[in-house]
Amino acid sequence: MKKGTRILLALMGLDIGGAETHVMELAKELKRRGAEVFVASNGGAYVSELESYGIKHIKVPLQNKNPFNMLKSYSLLKNIITDEKIDLVHSHARIPSFILGKLQKKMGFPFVTTAHWVFSTKYGLKYITDWGQKTIAVSEDIKKYLMDNYRIDEKDIFITINGIDTDEFSPERDAEPAKAEFGISDSDYCIVAVNRMDTDRSLAVKMLIKSAPELKKSIPGLRIIAVGGGDDYENVKKLADKANDECGAGTVELTGARTDIGRIVSAADLFVGVSRAALEAMASGKNTLIAGNEGYIGIFSEDKLDTAIDTNFCCRGCRATDEKQMVKDILDFYRKPDAEKKKMSEFCRKVIIDNYSVSKMVDDCVRAYDSVL
Repeated sequence: MKKGTRILLALMGLDIGGAETHVMELAKELKRRGAEVFVASNGGAYVSELESYGIKHIKVPLQNKNPFNMLKSYSLLKNIITDEKIDLVHSHARIPSFILGKLQKKMGFPFVTTAHWVFSTKYGLKYITDWGQKTIAVSEDIKKYLMDNYRIDEKDIFITINGIDTDEFSPERDAEPAKAEFGISDSDYCIVAVNRMDTDRSLAVKMLIKSAPELKKSIPGLRIIAVGGGDDYENVKKLADKANDECGAGTVELTGARTDIGRIVSAADLFVGVSRAALEAMASGKNTLIAGNEGYIGIFSEDKLDTAIDTNFCCRGCRATDEKQMVKDILDFYRKPDAEKKKMSEFCRKVIIDNYSVSKMVDDCVRAYDSVL
């Protein structure tokens, strides 16, 4: 890829989420390497951070399948590609990829997509999906899904990872500002969960909050900080209110959507989550319980590395997330000697340093770009 290549990254929005953070890191590193980067989305919490790096964000209503929004997005994206003299388009979700696929057939621009997740192919949804000239998959199981469900040739699929900023997410980060904000004392035991609070993402967070009374019997100083927003937020809040009634005010605290995830995670004794959020916590040297709507791996350790990597830390195909098992695993971990916990946390950090750098992620994308440019 030549310096000065003009790249448009398109996604549904820039609120809190794994794909959104992935695009943020990709955009920043591409710019550092000399590309001219533009981002199109419906906007959100990360726009100001993106623009602070000198990356232009253009608001396009790519957030849903509303026919009016899709027609408007088609027109806006066509104008962006023409006016900004875009050399390559890289799309990161089904709706933008579908619209851009239609445009690509008319305009002929080099077109790459990334598959961050597996999508339903029922009810004709398979036919409103476009995977571009080349597709980047964030794990081997997603690559298999693309080949099995869309008959994409293996030679047209590139594998990448979720690249993590290991300076932003570091064990060296000062935890005192976050502890002061949330009133966490040295005697407290803080569990942080970062998750999109949508109905198809919030299962593990809800189970964690529901288990607070049981956990507090053995962990008197228990604090649970749950970060994220979404369409299931009110149901999560009801569970948090109920837990606080039983356990005492402040046991569970919901922050809503935040962008300062590294700051909040620094205060954690244990992290609960999946995918990119889990990788960020591990980069911060935090022991991590991997659990989500798609399955359950449990407390991350060396013997679970292959399973975690194969599923992109999303637990696809693993046992179902279970509240009773979650409580058992948390309490078993809580009782481990400090030296063992420290060794496990150091391994978490090492896994990210060795396998999940932003530089490697961008190298993978550039290989896909070069194949279509």
